[in-house]
Amino acid sequence: MARTALPPSQSFTNDGRRIAYRSYGTGTRVVVLTHGLLMNSGMYTKLAPTLAARGHRVITVDMYGHGESDQPHDMEAYSMPQYGADVIALLDHLGVAQAVVGGTSLGSNVALEAVAAAPNRIRALVLEMPVLENGLAAAGAVFVPLALAIRISKRGMRVVSWLTRKIPHTHWLVDVAIDFARRDPGSSLAILDGLAFGRTAPPSAERRRITQPTLVIGHGSDPIHPFSDADRTARELIGARLVTARSIYEWRLRPERLDAELAGFLDEVWAQPVARAS
Repeated sequence: MARTALPPSQSFTNDGRRIAYRSYGTGTRVVVLTHGLLMNSGMYTKLAPTLAARGHRVITVDMYGHGESDQPHDMEAYSMPQYGADVIALLDHLGVAQAVVGGTSLGSNVALEAVAAAPNRIRALVLEMPVLENGLAAAGAVFVPLALAIRISKRGMRVVSWLTRKIPHTHWLVDVAIDFARRDPGSSLAILDGLAFGRTAPPSAERRRITQPTLVIGHGSDPIHPFSDADRTARELIGARLVTARSIYEWRLRPERLDAELAGFLDEVWAQPVARAS
């Protein structure tokens, strides 16, 4: 199965942090997409060109420690507020005054950090599966043992990483499934440790001050991304509306309905006057 051709990877440096990104399409309607934890921008291999074909300039970014960005083994390099600052630095690097910023899971929380840090730079938000207070216990139950397993078996995981990197990239869904095994385990451990000791997202009081138009996508049957967190996000953010996905797989396997929801939302956003910080 041939892999979709990707735009060339580019990078910039923010305070010594080299961060990679890819750009799809052209124009002033800029959309920045941020990926999930221990994943990379490859998860938007289908969505990014779909949006670009509708007139958007789509930037998919590998957050620090992920994908083709630098991956230091220092846990202090990783925090949610720093990830939000990195997104704003990306806009600075691109010379973009405002963009729609969106993401999945970790990427949703990164988008929330970006708007909390620089609300005048964020035109709107797209939040798929945000992780807030209701998902923290399940996230801890998964990621704390994962960090312990990596710590105990780091040498064996380095061998697995070396072997899986030799597997050719084929289809984006296949790659998403095995990219965790391809990762440098030392970087994965540092990310998990760094994020575990910091905040997961801006606190509720900050979230309630966000006024940008927001599309929230939630689904059931996933304790790490409970529907209650998506619903809470939609109720807290003044300009938010909630769309319910049929499952976590819908946007990956049968994306037409959610692509249409997102496309309509973006058309509305860009038709509105430029958002300004209050």
